[in-house]
Amino acid sequence: MKKIVLNILLLVASMQASDSMETWLEDGKVNGNLRYYYIETQIDRPNGVDSSAHANAIGGQLGYTTGSLNGFRLGATFMTTLGFALPNVVDASNIGRDNGVRKTGSASGNIAQDGFSVIGEAFIEYKFKDLTTTYGRKVIKTPLIHAKDVRMLPSAVQGLFFDYKLNNNVKLGASYLTHFKQRTSDRYTNIIEHVLGDDTKTVTGSKSGEVIVASATYNDDNIDAKLYNYYADDFMNAVYVSLGFKNKISDNLSYKFDTQYIGQRSIGHADDYMSTAGSITGGKEIDANLLAAKIGFNYKESGLSFAFSKVFSDSDKHDSLVTPWDGTPLLTNMITSNSLFVSNYGQGLKADSVYIGGSRGVKVAYTQKYDFTGVKGFKSSLAYLHIDNNNFAKNEDNYNAVVAYSYKKYSLALKGIWVNHASSSAADGTVSQHDKLIQYRVIGNYRF
Repeated sequence: MKKIVLNILLLVASMQASDSMETWLEDGKVNGNLRYYYIETQIDRPNGVDSSAHANAIGGQLGYTTGSLNGFRLGATFMTTLGFALPNVVDASNIGRDNGVRKTGSASGNIAQDGFSVIGEAFIEYKFKDLTTTYGRKVIKTPLIHAKDVRMLPSAVQGLFFDYKLNNNVKLGASYLTHFKQRTSDRYTNIIEHVLGDDTKTVTGSKSGEVIVASATYNDDNIDAKLYNYYADDFMNAVYVSLGFKNKISDNLSYKFDTQYIGQRSIGHADDYMSTAGSITGGKEIDANLLAAKIGFNYKESGLSFAFSKVFSDSDKHDSLVTPWDGTPLLTNMITSNSLFVSNYGQGLKADSVYIGGSRGVKVAYTQKYDFTGVKGFKSSLAYLHIDNNNFAKNEDNYNAVVAYSYKKYSLALKGIWVNHASSSAADGTVSQHDKLIQYRVIGNYRF
C-alpha cells in the first residue's frame, strides 16, 4: 500500500507548481478528539466464579486531510489509547482487549492491558464529478462493517472504495476490503482471518480472503432506504435491507417507522466444510435470517420508541447472525446486547443475546432533553430489552440508563447497564448464560 500511495503522490507532485502544493496543504483540515474512558464490569456466573474488573484510559485521535488538488486529497488519522491507575484485575475493553485475544487466546493477559498507538487511517482520494475513489485505510460506517465508536477508538478497514452520487437522494457504493483493525487493536489483519482466526484455512480453504461490498441508499425528507450486499468468497454472503418512513403529525409531534431484514448464507468451501460432521459449527452451514421493526414518537424534547426483532430458528443450521466487524445493526440493540465481543480475533462465529438464532427481542426506550428548563445540553435515556429464546434456560432482561451533557465541543456521559441472564452462543450453537452482568461507564470527550 505504501508504494502505491507514494507513486501517486510523486505523480501528482510532478504535475503541480510549488505554490499549488502549498495551497493544497494550507487548505487542509485538522480534526480529532481527546477522550477519557472509565469502565467497570461485574459478572455473576452460575458456577459461582464471579468477577469484577475495571480500567481507566485516556486517548483519542488526531487527523489531517489536505485540500483538493486536481481532485486529489490525502488523509491520515493517528489513534492512541493508554490505561492508567489500573487495578489487579483489568477490564481491557477500552485498552487492548483484541491484542490480548490474538496473542494469548484470552483477554486476561498483560498484552490486553498495554496501551498502543496506530495510524488508523491513511488514504488517498480522487474525486471526479460525482464519483469518489479512495484507496487505503478508512473508518467506515455500514450496517455490518462499522466503526462502532463506543469504546476509546473506532475500528477501521483497508481497501478500495467507490462512491457515486446519482442525485441528491440516491447514492451507490462499491468496496473491495482486504484488512480489518478492531477498535482494541493496533494491527490490520486480513478481514477473513480476523473472523476465523486459526480456523481460516480449514473453513475457507485459504489463509486469507476479502469482502466485496455493494450498496444503494435513498434518502429524502420522509424516506430512508438502504440495500447492502457483503460477499466473501468461500465464506459467506450477507444481505441487509432497511426501510424507514418519518413524518410530522403537528409542529411538536412526529413519528418514525423502520423495518429491516438480514439474510446470511455460507458459500463455496465454507458451506461444504460447515455441513460436514465434526466441523466447528457442528455440521451446520450458515443460514441466518432476521426481521425487525421499530416505531418511535417524538414530542417536543421527549422521545418514546418500541422495537421488535426475531432471528429465525433452524436447529439444523448455524442460525445466529455473524457480525464480526463491529456492525451492530439491529433495531433492538442495547449498550451491551450488540455482539461487540464477537468482533474479537477469531470469535466471529459466536453470537450474543438478541443476535442468537431463535432470539425474540422486545425493546422500549425513552429519551428526554431538558432545554426547556433553561439549562441546555442535558439528555437522559432509559431502555429495557426483553429477550426470549427456546434455547435459553432463562429469559434475558437488559436495562440501560444514560445521563449525558454536552457543551460546545465538550461532552460527558454516565452509563449504567444491568443484565439478568446475559446470553451468548458458541460456534456450534451451544448457549451459555451469566446470572448477572453489571457495567458502569464514564466517558468524557473533547472534539476539535
